[in-house]
Parts: sequence; structure tokens; C-alpha cells
Amino acid sequence: MKINKILVTGGAGFIGSAMALKLMEDEENYVVIVDDLSTGDLGKIPPLDFRPKRWKFVKCNVNNYRDIAEIMLAYKFDYVFHYAAVVGVQRTQECPVSVLNDIEGIKNILGLAKNTGVKRVFFSSSSEIYGEPVEIPQHVYTTPLNSRLPYAIVKNVGEAFLRSYHQEYELNYTIFRFFNTYGPKQAKDFVISKFINKALHNEDLTIFGDGLQTRTFCYIDDNIETCYKIFKNSLLVNDVINIGGNIEVPIIELAKLIIKKTNSKSKIVHLPPLKDGDMKRRKPEISPMIEIMDKPLISIEDGIDKVLTQGLFEN
Repeated sequence: MKINKILVTGGAGFIGSAMALKLMEDEENYVVIVDDLSTGDLGKIPPLDFRPKRWKFVKCNVNNYRDIAEIMLAYKFDYVFHYAAVVGVQRTQECPVSVLNDIEGIKNILGLAKNTGVKRVFFSSSSEIYGEPVEIPQHVYTTPLNSRLPYAIVKNVGEAFLRSYHQEYELNYTIFRFFNTYGPKQAKDFVISKFINKALHNEDLTIFGDGLQTRTFCYIDDNIETCYKIFKNSLLVNDVINIGGNIEVPIIELAKLIIKKTNSKSKIVHLPPLKDGDMKRRKPEISPMIEIMDKPLISIEDGIDKVLTQGLFEN
């Protein structure tokens, strides 16, 4: 049996760890997780005795060429899921230079991938690259990418690198534009996990501005199932796809829903609007995702119930 050697960067993060675990479930895959643990957490990856011959963790900063080169030259991976990045709205706005440094990681991964026989690179892009919506829903082929935030710019640059490496070196890629994925292992500085954590402790839920800005939300299982099927069935080669929900939820209504579901005494407190990065609306065009999933997406109500049942990640 041919074994696929797969690298997952940022594999101790929320989405990266879930993707790595899904890949491990297949006996045809051997997974190497790398993460510098700056925002990732070892508690999100399986214990060392979990399928010990099917995966390995290496602490590594992909932005450091020597660090990642030693691993990629040693294993000569078949596939790479490049999920390593500085994440979180507040963190990316407060540390823009760290965000821009992630361009080095993208260059390192692609440069090494083309020289070591990698068949395809899967890249975690973001809804942030769309910026303020000029059309709803936001479409991968027609919606302009107009955000000027460093995090969004890095994702846009990453997408340009992938297309350029395919054109010049025939390195195949697939781009995942993630829209507000949530679930039990997510860090508590993202909106749903933050609201749930505060509601469970009867603390105020703070909202920037009037709370009428809308988002769509994608439960982690839907994200992972879609991306895994794209990998397993060789779909969307050298293409891009939105990965997200299709129901817009005003942030203030999300806060009210979580207070209700947790039977909390929390109050909603409005803060001044964010200076940058808090787009008024965000809704992806996800017909390709729905076709790949071939079943209904998990609703926000059911997804929050799943988080409450499984518990928040302690970090």
C-alpha cells in the first residue's frame, strides 16, 4: 500500500489540528505536524500513543528556512497543508510585522515543495481578503479583493505565490478561503468561543459598534469534511473555494442566542466600533462546498449545542 506523506503546518492550531486528525484516520496517510506553538497548543493534537506509527509532531517555525527545510528535505512529502499563520483579529492588528513575516513561511514552503516532489499544496486563505463587501454573496471569481489589512494582504500574496509557482514550476495547489469556522477546540479570543466562555461565567458580552454587522459561521466538522473530500478525490486542483456558512447572523443576535442557550445572566455591552477590520457584512458564495458536502450544513444553533456539549478548550 502506497503511503501518502503529508505535512500539516500550524497543526497544533484549531483548524490545522482537526485536519491533521482527519488525515490520520486514513491508513494510507502518514502525517507530520509542525507548529511553533506561538498560537497553537499541544493540547489540540492527539496524545503521543494515538496511532503512533501514523504521525509525528515537530516543533518548527516555518518562517525559519533552516527549520522547515530540514523537515521537508528529510521526508519529501507528497502533500502539504499550509495552515501556519498568525491569527486572531486583535493579535493581527496589534502585531502587523509578525503577520507580514508569514510571507517568508509561504515562500519557504513553496520553494521547498517544488524541489522535493510535493504533488499539491493546500493553503488556508481567509475571507478577510474580500474586505468591505462590494457584492453579496462574495464569489471566488468575481468579487474584488480590497482589504488593506496586513493579515488579508498576506493571504492575498500567498494566493499569488501559489498561482505563480504553478505557472512557472507546475506545482499544483488548492486555496481554501475560510469564513468564521468555530468549534470546541477554538481559542477563546474568537467571537463564538469568547461569547460562550463569558456567558458561562455570567460576564458581560462586549460588541463593537451596534452589533448589526453580520457574519456566517461554519462548524469545524463541515470545514474539515469538505477540505478532506477535496484532497481525497482530487477536486479543485489549481483552484479556489470558499469554505463557510451561508446564513448571515448579526453579531448582536449571536450574543442573544448564546445567552439564551447558556441560560446566562450576562448583559450585552456595546463598545466603540473597531477602527479597522470589522466588515459590515460577510457572506460567501458556497455552492461548490454544498455540492461537495452533499448534505445540509450544521446550523449555528446545532453547532453551539455541540460546543456546549463537548466543552471549550482550556487555554
